[in-house]
Amino acid sequence: MNSKTLYGQSSGLFPGGVNSPVRYYDPFPLFFRRGSGSKLEDYEGRKFIDYSLGFGAMILGHANPSVVRGLQERIGDGYLFGTPTEDEVMLAKIIRESSRNIRKMRFTNSGTEATMHAIRLARAYTKKKKVLKMEGCFHGAHDYALIKSGSGTLTFGVPSSPGIPEEVSKTVVVADYNDIDSVRNTLRSNRQETAAIIVEPVMGNVGVINPVEGFLKGLRELATEYDALLILDEVITGYRFGFSPYQDIAGVEADLTTLGKIIGGGAPIGLFGGREDIMDMVSPSGPVYQSGTFSGNPFSMASGRLTMQILRGSDYGKLAGNVQKLVNALESIMQTLNINGAINSIGSMYQVFFGINQARNYREVMKADRSLFKQYFDRMLNAGIYLPPSTFETNFMSFAHSDEDIEFTIVKMEESLKNARDNLRNKAK
Repeated sequence: MNSKTLYGQSSGLFPGGVNSPVRYYDPFPLFFRRGSGSKLEDYEGRKFIDYSLGFGAMILGHANPSVVRGLQERIGDGYLFGTPTEDEVMLAKIIRESSRNIRKMRFTNSGTEATMHAIRLARAYTKKKKVLKMEGCFHGAHDYALIKSGSGTLTFGVPSSPGIPEEVSKTVVVADYNDIDSVRNTLRSNRQETAAIIVEPVMGNVGVINPVEGFLKGLRELATEYDALLILDEVITGYRFGFSPYQDIAGVEADLTTLGKIIGGGAPIGLFGGREDIMDMVSPSGPVYQSGTFSGNPFSMASGRLTMQILRGSDYGKLAGNVQKLVNALESIMQTLNINGAINSIGSMYQVFFGINQARNYREVMKADRSLFKQYFDRMLNAGIYLPPSTFETNFMSFAHSDEDIEFTIVKMEESLKNARDNLRNKAK
């Protein structure tokens, strides 16, 4: 069995042959059968150093032995009861103890669910209808999020999905990330109607875009001024840069926070939480309804607990330093090869945008050279390195990546970029 054969079968079963759009790339995506540490293995036995890591969920690497052992015990005792369990209490305690602003919370099955419920809760709490989001920020695949969004919506050129009623679109207003005046003007135009500002504190679904100095604190001030809630969507950033949500590192107080990815250790999970007075509006304490057959299921809760217990003592500084080695090397390679581009990084996240000098917002990122990235991606894949298949996604590094992985990656970066550049030049002749 190989990927081409499997894709031939899957293309008749799933739209585009995949179960999430960004997994597709030409001529067909690789199918993987096993993951261990920093590596993925396909159905032909080829191994790849993984910098996608389940789009950021696998910060410990694949199949961490301690997590696997704990999950094997969990499975042996059953993994879905439809009742409360000790593991959900233990995981919630870890999160509350390591977060300044999450006092109460509710687990969901995905980041999409988490932001959907957080928005509903904000509207109920404030008795207002509109939500302000930033252009290019991705908050999941529900109607209120898929308006001028990021991630695969950019890759496939549909930042606002068809099928969203105009009535829904009118309840979402959009401002520019990293432009506090744009946010202020948008709020001013919707003064009495804005229930919440929702934002990724670090944009991770258009590649990586860091907040400029004062932007997040400015959002906090504006939310307070306009009687709106501040929702920080930390599905990507939570526990990515240290053992806390990013807001604690940045010194910003969110009213509501969404988490996912890392806190589940690779199992399906999401969370929305925040101030106690707001969260007490959620049923059965209050009138705002949220439920789910698999919410807080024992398997996901155990996976999250086991992962977070390991992360609590992990060296985040070393992890960030390893990413910086890659970034420094890539900058040097691009300079040597006379390839223009911007590299954004923070902690264990990075991305390169070829053909532009800076990447501070959605509109600047949209000018990046996708053709060169595709050539680079293909060559890195052939060299045994798996990157997210779009310049509008983010590269992640795990605690399992070794010095040898990094050195090998740097060598292949140079070879791949040189070959990609030369190939495009030859085509242009």
